[in-house]
Amino acid sequence: MTLTPNDTARLLIEALPYIRRFTGKVVVVKVGGLPMTDPDRMRSLAKDVLLLHSVGIRPVLVHGGGPQIDQEMAKAGIEVKRVDGLRVTDAASLDIVRMVLVGKTNRELVAAVNALEPVAVGVAGEDGRLLETEPVDPRLGFVGKVTKVRTGILNALLEDGLVPIVSTVGADPSGQPYNINADDAARAIAVAMKAEKIIYLTGAPGLLEDPADDETLIARLTPFDARQRIAAGGVGGGMIPKLAACAEAVDGGVASAHMIDGRIEHAMLVELFTDAGIGTMISKES
Repeated sequence: MTLTPNDTARLLIEALPYIRRFTGKVVVVKVGGLPMTDPDRMRSLAKDVLLLHSVGIRPVLVHGGGPQIDQEMAKAGIEVKRVDGLRVTDAASLDIVRMVLVGKTNRELVAAVNALEPVAVGVAGEDGRLLETEPVDPRLGFVGKVTKVRTGILNALLEDGLVPIVSTVGADPSGQPYNINADDAARAIAVAMKAEKIIYLTGAPGLLEDPADDETLIARLTPFDARQRIAAGGVGGGMIPKLAACAEAVDGGVASAHMIDGRIEHAMLVELFTDAGIGTMISKES
């Protein structure tokens, strides 16, 4: 469909109040799904991030890379083991995690943004101990949870007009690296930075009443509602950590959390800058 000049004008008029509202605010974006594996979607994401940056919003991108790690482990002949759905990360697996997240996936995201405008800077969570961690469970090996975020590192980059892109490998006080769940790392960063929003780009339209029916999208929830749905078993496995992280982020002071479909081009802009929005939003008021 081709937009007429009037259509374009209406969209810009609709977006303006949101741009004014979010200018100067931190927006944390957790990248996963299609934008991580499809070059076209990665370029589209880069354009969206640059638009946010250009209008004065302060985006911070956070990424994992589970499928890519699984592929490299298979190539190395290392069996992927999980406990309660979480990856077991021994010393050999940790080397692959660091190689994929820090050396490959992060560089690809940085390059996609910098191909358009040189403002992206890749940062590993272990750099300057940006993400300080402690072990989650001895059974999981080198899998950590964030205990502290050194926000000064990210704020310094933002103040310099740069866009931080964070890979989720942290370190404990001794310097030992740990693999961190990217959903929870993004939540920890958003809370520590007092972000206006946290956005999870997923491979689904949002939270659905019926996972088989995209028409059953749940548009708004409170943190209490989200936890009730998790406790009642009404949320699919992959959505549980994202929904839990959204609830914790809002309870931690983030104004709103969003789960949106990363397969849709410019979904982030639709969610931020239009009245209708897209996906599922978690906020104090439903």
